[in-house]
Amino acid sequence: MNSSTKSKGFWDMTYTAWFDEISKEDIPIVGGKGANLGELSHAGLPVPPGYVVTTTAYDDFVEASGIKGAVVALASVPPTEDPAAFEEVAEGICALFSGGEVPEEMADEIRAAYQELREDGETAVAVRSSATAEDLAGASFAGQQETYLNVRGAEALLDGVKNCWASLWTARAIAYRARHGIAPETVSLAVVVQRMVQADAAGVMFTANPANGRRNEATISAAWGLGESVVGGTVTPDSLVVEKKSGRVLSRETSDKQVMTVYSESGTEERPVPEARRRQAVLDDGAAAELARYGKRIEDHYGIPQDIEWALAGGEFFVVQARPITALPEPMADPPTNWSVPDPKGFYVRASIVEQMPDPLSPLFADFAYGSVPRSLDKLMNELLGPGTIREGELAFPTVNGYAYYYYKMAAILRISAKALAVLPSLYGSGKASGVKRWREYSHPRYATIVEEWEAKPPEDLPAVGLLAGARELLDAGTEYYTSVQTIIPIAASSEMLFTSFFDRLIRREGDPPGQIFLLGFDSTPIRAEKSLYDLGMWCGEHPKLAAALLDTPSERALELLRMEEPPAGMGEKVWDDWRLRFQAHLDNYGYAVYNLDFMNPVPADDPAPLFDTLKFYLRGEGQNPHERQRRMVRRREEATSTVLERLDPARGRLIGRLLRWAQDAAPVREDALADTGLAWPVMRRMLLELGRRLARAGAVEKPADVFWLRQQELEDIAVSLDAGERQLASLAESVEQRKMLWRGQRQVTPPQLLPKDSWFMVLESLMPAASEDQTGDTIKGIAASGGQVTAAARVLGGPGDFGQMRPGEALVAAITTPAWTSLFAMASAVVTDVGGPLSHSSIVAREYGIPAVLGTGVATRRIQSEQNIHVDGDAGIVLLLDGSGRDDGGRPAEVASGPAASLKAGKLALAGLAAVVLITAFARWRRRKRA
Repeated sequence: MNSSTKSKGFWDMTYTAWFDEISKEDIPIVGGKGANLGELSHAGLPVPPGYVVTTTAYDDFVEASGIKGAVVALASVPPTEDPAAFEEVAEGICALFSGGEVPEEMADEIRAAYQELREDGETAVAVRSSATAEDLAGASFAGQQETYLNVRGAEALLDGVKNCWASLWTARAIAYRARHGIAPETVSLAVVVQRMVQADAAGVMFTANPANGRRNEATISAAWGLGESVVGGTVTPDSLVVEKKSGRVLSRETSDKQVMTVYSESGTEERPVPEARRRQAVLDDGAAAELARYGKRIEDHYGIPQDIEWALAGGEFFVVQARPITALPEPMADPPTNWSVPDPKGFYVRASIVEQMPDPLSPLFADFAYGSVPRSLDKLMNELLGPGTIREGELAFPTVNGYAYYYYKMAAILRISAKALAVLPSLYGSGKASGVKRWREYSHPRYATIVEEWEAKPPEDLPAVGLLAGARELLDAGTEYYTSVQTIIPIAASSEMLFTSFFDRLIRREGDPPGQIFLLGFDSTPIRAEKSLYDLGMWCGEHPKLAAALLDTPSERALELLRMEEPPAGMGEKVWDDWRLRFQAHLDNYGYAVYNLDFMNPVPADDPAPLFDTLKFYLRGEGQNPHERQRRMVRRREEATSTVLERLDPARGRLIGRLLRWAQDAAPVREDALADTGLAWPVMRRMLLELGRRLARAGAVEKPADVFWLRQQELEDIAVSLDAGERQLASLAESVEQRKMLWRGQRQVTPPQLLPKDSWFMVLESLMPAASEDQTGDTIKGIAASGGQVTAAARVLGGPGDFGQMRPGEALVAAITTPAWTSLFAMASAVVTDVGGPLSHSSIVAREYGIPAVLGTGVATRRIQSEQNIHVDGDAGIVLLLDGSGRDDGGRPAEVASGPAASLKAGKLALAGLAAVVLITAFARWRRRKRA
């Protein structure tokens, strides 16, 4: 109906407004649903005609009927009340609305608008709530009020309007507002009255694919009859995916549609679908393409992907409603399924440095690391084992489906194994070839010097080619440093293995603590970082105004807060300046710790939000005092040492004393060495982001961080062009988006630890730092890395961006944890990882905190959901999924590595990293089995 046929305009009418008179600015009067229908009508889309009973009508009704005070009083329910209390309140408020009378002037206007909407007889209308904050981007409470369909006659319409008003006070809606602190006196409701379509079919269309986030695809659900069967979930609809640009149907699933919703005398009802139509496609390809075109028009109008309700009547489409899609994932390619490798006879393994790369690599890091990692390992092997140990083409660092792997030829493994045994004694000794001595006197000082030299060069003063060269040199220095640290890990692993095995099997008596207690309580860089952050939190707590300001600040604004020179209102400048200096000092000392070695991931120095989450955790008075926890551990260690040594004879005392000193010396060195791996990362990221800013200014990418998604050769060519003065470059934005889509799809899978899958190398799978990715059932097997048992809700964290989701008492579930994750252990009741072993960072810190840890599960982050209840058994090395769908292992605990066996595995893993002797044994065993 055109506005020219109406007797009144919008602003002449007190209580009603027609769709084509409404715009998005009228949300306070017509609500989100009404405003959207107005926008769609203005855009010329096929919207069934209708009008809105405005929020003014609701406000005047509750005032005139004298129920406003009673409604507000009843609805003022504390959020802690049980569900039954909300149900009782809702029933009381509903009775108040039922007893109220619509004022005559208001009723006459609603009736008059209905008469203008009528066709022949009593026109059927849909009566729907339209809240002032629903159907908007980010709204999470749309649809909490009622909808009434096939309403006929003016009096039935008035009843429907009153029922809609009352539905503003359902138990669910009241509870939601109570939890979110929305005062009951501030809410109001408009009501949409819309002519119903005699739909032959109906459904829902998303103008972006919610399954994979792809914006170029529309998904359509379609069923016979009215759309309520689709929205209400009473029928399994047909599902189609349509390419929006071409209209091509990419996929379709035609379901058995057993029921449909149709009109009845009293509203709507469900009826069986005639047998001939149950398995018939609701939409052919042409109709699907036409509907997708409407979807694209609506999306273009709003500028964001839309969730659209549609109906089909007499071969014509109608748009019944549209709203923004909430929680749409980023576009993602299909997850990979093919794990074939270029060299089927080669050995591809995810271990050592790869453990610090749990995700697919960014393209730039993959290209840099492809050359850097083999160079560093080749250099170390030549120094330790002699020149020519690794020959050209025998070692590489490729990616398979985006994931990093070490690649070896068998000849190289055999050559390394043959030479390694001769150098192991000197590596473990105290001479100049000692791994620890080499780290202290050569690797660490050299690395720190290179970093300091580049830190002294402001990135903005360097040419583009110089920035790229600097980033490569820093990564080379970092990978060489990490490779040198791999000589320390076998020492720590072997010393702990030998001590704990000797103690637990030959010395330990009933009532004695396990051997691992003798290795706890020592200082290391991650522990010092944790104490520094705790001390900062305690200092902030001494200044109430500062503490309040920090607690009120979202963690993602931490860096912005750090740069604010002017203090918040009411706070002294000295306290504010002291806080900024102290927090910056913490970042200077510890902000280089990496969460993931791929340099596309921020470190705390350039994104302190994860640390800020932990700082606020301490400010709220939660967690343990790390100083006191360490003192407690030291007391337990010293008491245990004294008790055991006193009862031993001199010979055994001397032996256990030597083993203990060796293990105690090595344990903290390992953590210090690993923690310093990221020294180069802050300056390396600053240099690459400066290059990214120049690319963005020249139009090559959309934002600076897109630099990480370019290939090395692309960046080298662009750097030359930038230095030559070219101000406008060809855009690589489309390539960047395609690579991001591919990466997101790759991230959905668990990469095999060893490739090829059908190789004899698979006999080594039990020695890998992660269990099989094929685990099913409700029992997840792993490594028993820290004792104890806990039942708790899980919190699955993909990286530092998720740290703010962690709640005290939850079980931390992650792919890996590095020293940068240490602050979260103060909140966690247990730790579960995909990758790691008894001597990984996760294990060592979990023991310090006295919480159970099950590591190396291979599948935890894929199989466990956040807030799912799990039982973590750190003694047996298993995780039980308490909310699972049933075990496939008969309910029996699996056999897992624990206690001395776990330590033995750790020692084998560490030694295999250098000598790889176990490969020869396994190969020989395989050959003998094959001959037999």
